[in-house]
Amino acid sequence: MSSTQQKRVVVTGAGAISPLGHDWASVHARLRECRNAVRYIADWDVYKGLNTRLAAPALPFELPPHYNRKTMRSMGKVALMAVRASEMALEQAGLLGDPLLKNGKVGVSYGSSAGSHEAVADFGRMLSECTTEGISATTYLKMMSHTAPVNIGVFFGLTGRVVTTSSACTSGSQGVGSAYELVRAGKQVAMLAGGSEQLDATAAAVFDTLFATSIRNDAPETTPQPFDAGRDGLVLGEGACTLLLEELEHARARGADILAEIVGYASNSDGQHVTQPSQDTMAQAMRLALEDADLDASSIGYVNAHGTATEHGDIAESQATARVFGAKVPVSTLKGYVGHMLGGCGSFEAWATIMMMREGWFAPNLNLTEPDPRCAELDYIVGHGRELQAEYVMSNNFAFGGINTSLIFRRWRG
Repeated sequence: MSSTQQKRVVVTGAGAISPLGHDWASVHARLRECRNAVRYIADWDVYKGLNTRLAAPALPFELPPHYNRKTMRSMGKVALMAVRASEMALEQAGLLGDPLLKNGKVGVSYGSSAGSHEAVADFGRMLSECTTEGISATTYLKMMSHTAPVNIGVFFGLTGRVVTTSSACTSGSQGVGSAYELVRAGKQVAMLAGGSEQLDATAAAVFDTLFATSIRNDAPETTPQPFDAGRDGLVLGEGACTLLLEELEHARARGADILAEIVGYASNSDGQHVTQPSQDTMAQAMRLALEDADLDASSIGYVNAHGTATEHGDIAESQATARVFGAKVPVSTLKGYVGHMLGGCGSFEAWATIMMMREGWFAPNLNLTEPDPRCAELDYIVGHGRELQAEYVMSNNFAFGGINTSLIFRRWRG
């Protein structure tokens, strides 16, 4: 398809369930305060051998009355957060209840690392105790890897594409990128896109066994510390974020408010190691996104980094970013505030990047006081953030399996 035939794609709605709040005003206020949402999880004290006790749970959220036993019977928390975030995105976009949702022109592209852990535990109990007690007709529906997109589709009656992007830390960013490609190609008029992740001790154990978690259990406000020489590992987060992507002319025709335009996306794989990142292919993903957007690296005014606060990840990502942009590009990550939301991080960070671009203010790297000398020399935003007018911004995410993603958004000026 030639570029003249491709559709332009804009973001017309967003919804989030997060550790900082569930609307931009709340999230923005916490970012301005430079205060994280990490806390000690006392419930994890029962697990022998688990070193970390730190996480950033999503704040409690209210559900409207139409969330009832019938409508939620196939949902665990990971799907419930995804559905509620999607409803908020549809509300902001002015499409909630619109006939468009049921004519095959609107789909969903969404992912999570896994389904709800309670359902997984029920099946695990069957294997360990040889009993089906606790397993019901909906247990698998809550456990399955595509529980979030399927429940979104059923809840809103969507009859378009359903794309499952269960790719760990790039689930949300691949969800957004895949939706962008479908709308750009004219396959769908609009897509609900993003990712979700439910906090659970088993996910903490995954990183604990790799010696990748922060164990600063008595000082949750000081960790994680992405790119800092004194960091001691990542902290898990929880939440969901949905972006409503829409074909530009359709959005204009109905008078929709536009948050940003998505102009570039790329995803590739390292092809080398499941857990050791490669700066070569990380850099290639960024360059491919720039090529997709038909932009030079100098056009990018800000990069939102994956920034997990793990040794190998921080070093590889910073070196890759410097190879593409040099030392002058402003860079920060949000994981110091909300932890690593795994499947939810890509879409949440993309949304926050869009909103910071609109504000003209970008949050600093939290707890970054002494950059690791092994990390590349970059313009790491510190202090109280930075006032900055950026025409284009990039949001990057990298996952186990060597999966790399890069998204580029353009400031919307009408």
